[in-house]
Amino acid sequence: MTFGATILDAEGTRLTEDETAFFREADPFGFILFARNIADADQLMTLCDQMREAVGRDAPILIDQEGGRVQRLRPPLAREWEPPLDFSRRAGAAATEAMYLRYLITALELRSYGIDVNCAPMVDVPRPETHDFLTDRCYGTTPAEAAGLGRAVAMGLQAGGVLPVVKHVPGHGLATADSHHDLPVVTAPRETLDAVDFAPFKVLNDLPMAMTAHVVYEAIDERPATLSPRAVQVIRNDIGFDGLLMTDDISMKALEGSYSDITRGSLAAGCDVVLLCNATLAERAAVADAAGRMSSAAQERADRALALRDQAAEVDIQAVEEKLEALLHGRDDG
Repeated sequence: MTFGATILDAEGTRLTEDETAFFREADPFGFILFARNIADADQLMTLCDQMREAVGRDAPILIDQEGGRVQRLRPPLAREWEPPLDFSRRAGAAATEAMYLRYLITALELRSYGIDVNCAPMVDVPRPETHDFLTDRCYGTTPAEAAGLGRAVAMGLQAGGVLPVVKHVPGHGLATADSHHDLPVVTAPRETLDAVDFAPFKVLNDLPMAMTAHVVYEAIDERPATLSPRAVQVIRNDIGFDGLLMTDDISMKALEGSYSDITRGSLAAGCDVVLLCNATLAERAAVADAAGRMSSAAQERADRALALRDQAAEVDIQAVEEKLEALLHGRDDG
């Protein structure tokens, strides 16, 4: 049996009776958490259990735990991290190992509460004109830096038993608008996109999951990538990504139209699953109805991704923390 082609959220810190009944019927592929869903450790673990019990399976539970501004879990539930770009610059020559250890720690924190997917790495390549909402969330200013540190992030998450979601494919770095509020339009020629923006995603095309960019690339299509069959073909054929492709949140203002129309459009374009956040129960129900069940190809990609969740290593968390501190302070304690 295939899953519903959606990833959905909850309104509060516990599922309501109506939400439980809805999730049981809609059977979304997975769930996503926000700060409003988090009060304390016991409550968070209970909510994760409620979500999985509602669908009767070990559904993936996602979160945005990049560190810096985009960090849903905060102290005392998780460490407070500086923005990724600041962190990687402070680590200097040790950035690759430091990023690996940072996201290994992040993964261990997430798994302790039942969360098993993190929406990272973010391998967009920023420019001087990139909108501020994105810049300090990036890892470096060249495709090689973004790809190398993105690989370290993904490996750290996977070592801790958390699936990475690489974003925002095929590249958000040239956007001068915040896609939460406006539709970014990129006018760069295809040669620039291939050489810079698409390049890190090609290196990381073997990762299990990716999230789309709500960005228009005029060299490809007049429609935003999430709704563009041409852009999805670039993602699949030119970038070579064959993992599970999820949309960015379709409630973002970059996309126009009803949620149902956007849902149908993104799936028709070739996305595998639709992410809807911050919506009413009625809106979630409408999207679930419009999305229906995953295609056989999407289900195969989903199964392949979920099979990787249990490949966590045995980790001495204290040793990891001490190693990271040594790296950040210019020591190598072995």
